[in-house]
Amino acid sequence: MPQLRQDIVTGKWVIIATERARRPHSFSETKRIVSKKRTICPFCYGNEYMTPLEVLAFRDNGEPNSSGWKVRVVPNKFPALIPKGKPELIKNGIYFTMNGVGAHEVIIHSPNHDLLLPLMNEKQIELVLKAYLIRYKELSEDPNIKFIHIIINHGKEAGASLDHPHSQLFGLPIVPNFVLDEIDGLKRYFDKFKKCVFCEIIKKELQDGKRIIEETDKFIAFEPFASKLPFETWIIPKEHMESFSDMGENDLVDCSKILRNTMKKIYNGLNDPPLNYWLHSAPLHNNHKHYHWHFEIIPKLTTTGGFELGTGTIINTTLPEECAKYLKNFNK
Repeated sequence: MPQLRQDIVTGKWVIIATERARRPHSFSETKRIVSKKRTICPFCYGNEYMTPLEVLAFRDNGEPNSSGWKVRVVPNKFPALIPKGKPELIKNGIYFTMNGVGAHEVIIHSPNHDLLLPLMNEKQIELVLKAYLIRYKELSEDPNIKFIHIIINHGKEAGASLDHPHSQLFGLPIVPNFVLDEIDGLKRYFDKFKKCVFCEIIKKELQDGKRIIEETDKFIAFEPFASKLPFETWIIPKEHMESFSDMGENDLVDCSKILRNTMKKIYNGLNDPPLNYWLHSAPLHNNHKHYHWHFEIIPKLTTTGGFELGTGTIINTTLPEECAKYLKNFNK
């Protein structure tokens, strides 16, 4: 029988319609499309001149903006937001606009064109996360930036325009509505129970165990109870941390471990699917003590239809418990 599950954070409902479902193993047939045409890649060694000047790089040798780097961060050549001016709100009759002031950067994971995140060793992933953390902290000092959003689009179906593995960082002059919904839900829960809802979710998931796919000393990876899509996966610190910037050195090491292991399970179990992942952290410049930062990973395995678009209610065709059980069986 179909089941409605409520997201405890946002209060939104998800329909779990297992009668319409494919079994979890059948999603491994949905493999991402890989471009067969190889063009000159601006993110490979020797092509550093094709990108804007780097803002951060980890390298053992070589000059800035040359080869020899391990992870490299550059402004996006075609930015959605630019670090010039002020994000002023402009009224035009009944409408409002705002200048697109902010930041848009690219974190190039390695010089290896084909080295995907799940195939990296933990040290290389640690460098990627370290780059996230450094740029996150530096951009947090900009009063024009209200929210920092870090994403990966893997595969053309997920919005990737270049095959070379990379992340993108957006420094936004606004707080996105989805995050505001989370904040509202967190505040409602705290006002009622005097507890962080994410901390309560972690406690529940550790007790049940049936939705957890990976666990380390400091993090868990699990399929949310009200998963919006098949194999939606969250990675969240066990200790309450409102901001990604709260991570220490030991947290960074542990995070790289669980990120690698989780991504590898998805890579192996679902046959390298197209996917999106993003970081949700507390908005900047204000106290959001109820927030609890986390990664969300969404493999692109299904297509959104008219019901979802028209009602805002998602139909998920697979139980998260079955997805977790399936992924647990894949080696790290």
